Amino acid sequence: MNTTKASFLRSALAAFCVTLAGFGGAAAPGVAEAKEARGPVTNLPLPRFVSMKAAEGNVRRGPSLTHKIDWVFKRRGMPLEITAEYGHWRRVRDRDGAGGWVHYALLSGARTVLVEEDMLTVRARPEVNAPVTAAFEMGVVARLGKCHLDWCSISAGGYRGWAPKEKLWGVAPDELRD
Repeated sequence: MNTTKASFLRSALAAFCVTLAGFGGAAAPGVAEAKEARGPVTNLPLPRFVSMKAAEGNVRRGPSLTHKIDWVFKRRGMPLEITAEYGHWRRVRDRDGAGGWVHYALLSGARTVLVEEDMLTVRARPEVNAPVTAAFEMGVVARLGKCHLDWCSISAGGYRGWAPKEKLWGVAPDELRD
């Protein structure tokens, strides 16, 4: 096998294993786990969270305009997880695991989270006994601020406060933010 072909096959296998690891599978020996993986285009961590910049975004089966559109994301600010990169395309998934390939221009680095508990109490400080500042309904998309070990600062609809990290989708359990 020639060197170019062997190099391509190694790269394809590594990308597949990293992708598999991002979806809960095990990475192959010698391939970095998903948390240590870096995107081949941006050199940013994979997986990572972003949000929808556009009000609508076509989700395709593959990374090009020639691939079939499976559905359309229709919620500006919705948090998404990038699991792979290819050129100007990012493979994303939403909270339900649905996803596909989206053009990078439709995505933003601005971080948002999805509230996963109905009437989630948001507090003035990252403490269980702190005064309640608001209650967010399930499904609210909130802007993500600082995150400590167990709490994140969020804001939506003119209200802000601290919420337990485990009640939010769009932030990693071990993620810290200043």
